[in-house]
Amino acid sequence: MRLGFPALLALLLLLGPSVAAGDSGDLEPLTPDWRPSSSPYSDLNSGFTSGSRSHGGSSSSRGYSSSSSRSYGGSSSSGGFSSGSGSSSSRDFGFNRSRSGDSTRSGSGSVPQPFSNFSGSKDDNGACLCSITLPDTTFPADRVERLEFIAHTLSEKFETELLRVKEYVRLISIYEKKLSNLTVRIEIMEKDTISYTELEFELIKIEVKEMERLIIRLKGTVVGSSEIIDQLEVEIRNMTLLVEKLETLDKNNVLMIRREIAALKNKLKECEASKGENVPVALVGPPPSPGNCAHGGVVNISQPSIVQLNWRGFAYKYGAWGRDYSPQNPDKGLYWVAPLNTDGRLLEHYRLYNTLDDLLLYTNAREYRITYGQGSGTVVYKNNMYVNWYNTGNLAKINLTTNTVAVTQALPAAAYNNRFSYANVGWQDIDLAVDESGLWVIYATEASTGNMVISKLNDTTLEVLNTWHTKQYKPSVSNAFVVCGVLYATRTLNTRTEEIFYYYDTNTGREGRLDIVMHKMQERVQSINYHPFDQKLFVYNDGYLLNYDLIFEQELL
Repeated sequence: MRLGFPALLALLLLLGPSVAAGDSGDLEPLTPDWRPSSSPYSDLNSGFTSGSRSHGGSSSSRGYSSSSSRSYGGSSSSGGFSSGSGSSSSRDFGFNRSRSGDSTRSGSGSVPQPFSNFSGSKDDNGACLCSITLPDTTFPADRVERLEFIAHTLSEKFETELLRVKEYVRLISIYEKKLSNLTVRIEIMEKDTISYTELEFELIKIEVKEMERLIIRLKGTVVGSSEIIDQLEVEIRNMTLLVEKLETLDKNNVLMIRREIAALKNKLKECEASKGENVPVALVGPPPSPGNCAHGGVVNISQPSIVQLNWRGFAYKYGAWGRDYSPQNPDKGLYWVAPLNTDGRLLEHYRLYNTLDDLLLYTNAREYRITYGQGSGTVVYKNNMYVNWYNTGNLAKINLTTNTVAVTQALPAAAYNNRFSYANVGWQDIDLAVDESGLWVIYATEASTGNMVISKLNDTTLEVLNTWHTKQYKPSVSNAFVVCGVLYATRTLNTRTEEIFYYYDTNTGREGRLDIVMHKMQERVQSINYHPFDQKLFVYNDGYLLNYDLIFEQELL
């Protein structure tokens, strides 16, 4: 290793260099006022020692020292470290000055150094030699750099793992709350066996499975065992077993039957309460047999029973629904639902269901399409659908088995296309109805000045058999239906209440006022159809299908 002059200078300053004194060869320490020559690098020669990295300089040539240590020396003529006797020459670097200029060179050998913290000597030429021992190994910079890189990588990995741990802690907190909520819900289920359903079981099972998956993920990422995670896993397994056990208790639908019984009891209470609202109890007798008109007429109505939303959705607010009635098979009629298009005018699609369960579950439905029905005055009688033909005052009979038009017939003098429709309901100038005796049509004419006209129809040919004129203005009526030959008309009291306020008896020609309150779910009633066997009203209320039970006055003997 070659050391430059500045390095040697700094090293000697640190070690405390000495100077030669007189002829005796003594060295004295440097005084604070020493100064190097103006050209410290001029004519500096260096030598090398084979195998020992030693460098020496002489006044005449480059020399080699046999010293085994790393030694450096110089004379006054070659940029050495000491000056001869007398004053220093121009090439003297000022390391060792004589005290008075009368010192003489001493021979080679050991030099006393009373003030030096290093050992030195002079050779035969008067050159000062000193030994410096350097370490055999160099500084491992590449290892330090590699360690730095490893430390940086470990720091990044630590930050990533720390973020993951924080996220898992947050998830554990969330699922602890969910687990607590599930515990509360199951405790409620254990106390009240009617309060839960199959759907709630499925939701609980899904939540428990989510927590199981999270625990598996946590166990896969955490090194070693974690008491909290193990405890959570045990609790989740216990919860799963408990839910499965509760679910098996309802295999025989015991809870469903109990719920139905409770609902029937509530209905019975409501029915008993509604009986006494408008009519004295003495006037209300047992219900007449299906299809029998041995009663004094409608005196009350039950609270609405909400069946469901129509199959086309909430946007289809206009339409009609009911149950087919046939005197030959009064208890075997199919159910039908006929929502109008969103324009509230065109009847384009309808569905048929063999049972009420099929209707409730939207199963086994037969859907048909027509292009000529208008308004919500549709009715079904003896497996035929009767409608107002689009944009005319005609009637049409549609065979439900083939979905084909069997008969069309003009209704004499009938107004149509919103001339005398019901209040708040468009395109229902012609309203068809069914009762125990057959098919009816309710409408108005220009000759009747908009008052309601009732006609009995031949259900085969659609010809008018008989007609009755009333004094009730049709556009002031919200809807109407026929029971045992008696027309009943409704009007709107508010957004949640209708009133059966008018009747016209075609059997006697009498008409009068009633005040039977009829509650509803939505604001507008689009259609009302009566079923003689069930003695129910089928109401289409802003897209919802409702049922009402009619209460009849006991016939006086």
